Amino acid sequence: MRIGLYATGSAGLDEIVEDVAAAEELGLASAFLPQLTAWDALTVAAVAGQRVPRIGLGTAVVRTHAQHPLALAGQALTAQAATGGRLTLGIGPSHREIIEGGYGLSYDRPARHVREYLQALRPLLRGETVGFRGETLTAAGTVDVPGAEPPDVLVAALGPVLLGIAGELADGTVTVWAGPELLAEHVVPKITDAANRAGRPAPRVVASAMLSVTSSPERVRDDIRGRFGAAGEFASYRRLLRQQGKAGLEDTVTAGDEDLVAATVRRFATAGVTELLVSPVGTGEERARTLAFVASLH
Repeated sequence: MRIGLYATGSAGLDEIVEDVAAAEELGLASAFLPQLTAWDALTVAAVAGQRVPRIGLGTAVVRTHAQHPLALAGQALTAQAATGGRLTLGIGPSHREIIEGGYGLSYDRPARHVREYLQALRPLLRGETVGFRGETLTAAGTVDVPGAEPPDVLVAALGPVLLGIAGELADGTVTVWAGPELLAEHVVPKITDAANRAGRPAPRVVASAMLSVTSSPERVRDDIRGRFGAAGEFASYRRLLRQQGKAGLEDTVTAGDEDLVAATVRRFATAGVTELLVSPVGTGEERARTLAFVASLH
């Protein structure tokens, strides 16, 4: 199992790039950037790729409803060129609360939307001319970015339908808030079966986890509750928490001593995760200590 950094994107641009550079210095395999309400993940990946020479870069995840496939293909291939072919493009349908409440767009039939989005996006990333007309979107045209190879595409998927689509049409999945037991029992088998049935290679399973080497685990969890508690009310995350027997997103955090954190990392590997994105949480000192410790495990 490879280990990467899940950069929060809450700092300034230079600080984010410094975090990516520090991850590379520690020998981590990748740095993935979220698409929240601040920095544009693909732009930051392109900037980081110009300044940090070796580490893999990814997005987790770009919202599909907010980006037409033609626009996203051009942006992703530009970032791929800027990073020297090190990009992994993570995409996802986001949540009804964001797409309808924030963007004012319909969130009806999200699985159909993702299927059609991939049917248009993947050939566009390969430089092919597309004339696609589906039930949720239309895309007609070509994107030509000379020298840019198509990046791997991962789909944020937790439910069986989206996992099936990810296995069939994408290169894998990227998850958040999902623990090793759920990944082992649900995510990995379903996406692997879908990929096998479609005759595709074994899928990438990229999981993110909040970890903290700390002597004050309750303080760390209280902080996560304050920062992310509202997201725990999204319908998809409520289902995810119920599946895991958790009351809130803070209960998915691993916070404690080195033995506890190391055991959690091993459980993700045993679950079949191909790449673990570590989101270190706690104080600045705790975050640095946690990332260095996890980097020493691989």
